[in-house]
Amino acid sequence: MKITFLGTGTSQGVPVIACHCAICKSPNPKDKRLRTSILIQTDKTTIAIDSGPDFRQQMLRSQVEKLDAIIYTHGHKDHVAGLDDVRAYNHLQNNAMNIYADLQTQNNIKKEFSYIFENQHYPGVPKVNIHTIKPNMKFQINEIEFETIDVLHYKLPVLGFRFNDFTYITDANYISEKELQKISHSKYLVLNALRHEPHISHFSLSEAIEIANKVQAKQTYFTHISHQLGLHDEVEKKFTEKYEISLRFTFIRDLIILYLHNISILWQAKTNLLLISLLHTIR
Repeated sequence: MKITFLGTGTSQGVPVIACHCAICKSPNPKDKRLRTSILIQTDKTTIAIDSGPDFRQQMLRSQVEKLDAIIYTHGHKDHVAGLDDVRAYNHLQNNAMNIYADLQTQNNIKKEFSYIFENQHYPGVPKVNIHTIKPNMKFQINEIEFETIDVLHYKLPVLGFRFNDFTYITDANYISEKELQKISHSKYLVLNALRHEPHISHFSLSEAIEIANKVQAKQTYFTHISHQLGLHDEVEKKFTEKYEISLRFTFIRDLIILYLHNISILWQAKTNLLLISLLHTIR
């Protein structure tokens, strides 16, 4: 199984429009973040979690020529705005795109993209098949089984997902003890860590570390990062010096690829991507 971090930024992305802070002006590619999304790939199946406003760019730069489904965490624009671009896959694959979402997210999508769902519509609009995710539901897409994790994004219910021993949670500032039990001892945890200061709807870095310590994953990756967290290299250095446990925690960046089957660290010179392979097979 291959996991690609298509984007690791917050709703504004990094750099932020018209911002002149050191992070937004940084030439370091580690400080460039598209809106948060991941791609899950096996020999048989390709699935995206969320299709934000950068979806088209993300599909192009990762050369995704086949897409079986999109799973949605929630209905905010930075997670659904790119849905129109599934038209390319409608044409390539000659079928409708399967999308998986809870009822609230479906309502948001139907409101934002009403032209898709009209009885009489222009023939070039995207074609989708909607599958409903119910509370506490396990569902399967081809050979991959997903378990839902219910979290809160301020007062908005948001879905996280556990598949095999990999847990993916973004846009959260509260996880109940019941839901923590569902993800306890995941081998790999992806969790939002917006900035150092508290935020009304996102975990701060210290809050994310607290959750990660409760889960006790072998490896935790922080995502949905804003420019307010700081320069990637500086934050990583200070974090290592302060906690001395950085091998268990990683500040993820765009285009990191996790191969969940063997051990290797490779540098791909042409595109400056660090390819990280994890230590354990997901079974």
